[in-house]
Amino acid sequence: MTDNTTRLDHVVLWVSDPVAAAGFYEKNLGFEPLRVTEYTAGTVSFPSVRINEETILDLAPHSMAARMRMLPGAEAGAGHPVNHVCVSLPAHDFDALRARLQEQSVPVSDLSYDSYGARGPARRSFYFGDPDGNIVEARHYE
Repeated sequence: MTDNTTRLDHVVLWVSDPVAAAGFYEKNLGFEPLRVTEYTAGTVSFPSVRINEETILDLAPHSMAARMRMLPGAEAGAGHPVNHVCVSLPAHDFDALRARLQEQSVPVSDLSYDSYGARGPARRSFYFGDPDGNIVEARHYE
């Protein structure tokens, strides 16, 4: 994390219950929860989950949407989920995630093959929703 090349830092997802969302991402994807204790204590506005050493998902409560005023008109678009977030996993973890989701009756899409992503064509991918309706794509490359 010491070089300063351009990379994705974080994505903000709108959620109804940030603590539950952090639990979902921890349980199903193994993402490390961050600042959950501070959020429940009221000392920070939202918790996050760590995807890897350089990327996190911020789990913002819908109540923050009205405060999105960093640019004129920004609050009008705040509160809408992104189209989807894609995570890349090793093949074994990909299979384990799909099995965990199915065991919990979380609906998953059919498998797709060779869909294009940041590292070229992915061997397999599928989609699932989190409890707030955010769509997550899981994929693995060869």
